[in-house]
Amino acid sequence: MTRDKTQAVPTAARGEPLRERVIDAAERLLRRGKADFSMRDLAAEAGVSFATPFNQFGSKAAIMHALSGRRIDTMAKRFAEMSPPPDAAGRVLLAVDTAVEVMLEEPEINRAVMGWIGTAGPSTGTVLAHSTTLWSLALGAGDGLSVEGRQEALRCLPEQLAFAFRGVLSFWTAGELSSDALASNAREITKTLLRGFAGRPLSRESAS
Repeated sequence: MTRDKTQAVPTAARGEPLRERVIDAAERLLRRGKADFSMRDLAAEAGVSFATPFNQFGSKAAIMHALSGRRIDTMAKRFAEMSPPPDAAGRVLLAVDTAVEVMLEEPEINRAVMGWIGTAGPSTGTVLAHSTTLWSLALGAGDGLSVEGRQEALRCLPEQLAFAFRGVLSFWTAGELSSDALASNAREITKTLLRGFAGRPLSRESAS
């Protein structure tokens, strides 16, 4: 039976679930500029057998998808800790600003992760569903959106916002959009989507 090589791993790490150990190791390698790490490199960094990353994830692409999910979780956690505006448009734009802040904290790591998001793994990814959950959280009950279109907005906007933010990030990842321009462009495309459902013009705070 193949056993994980845990002798080189700190005691505190040995009790962590294997998936988390592998993801943590991938993040450390990316932080050291090793975006082209192999699964063998990853296993060594995590202190597990060569087979473990494959057994837990199936591919490097799936690991990168998991890292993307970790970032979305961070965005949602920070947003939940804030005191958001009472209107849905203001909350969504605050979520945009929060998401951009997370992406720009470690841009090289996040560009590397984003570069893998379009790569298919052995199973269907969950990044879209994960991202859609963040925007649903921001929309809440749709306060301030038009009464006639509110249910339609709550049904379709979260996924459309996920598509829009991902699109802006793809150009940032490719280097066609600077970090300084990321927030403004993300906000503009978000406001374009929101205007179709706004019950009134976006407030000055939301539009700024």
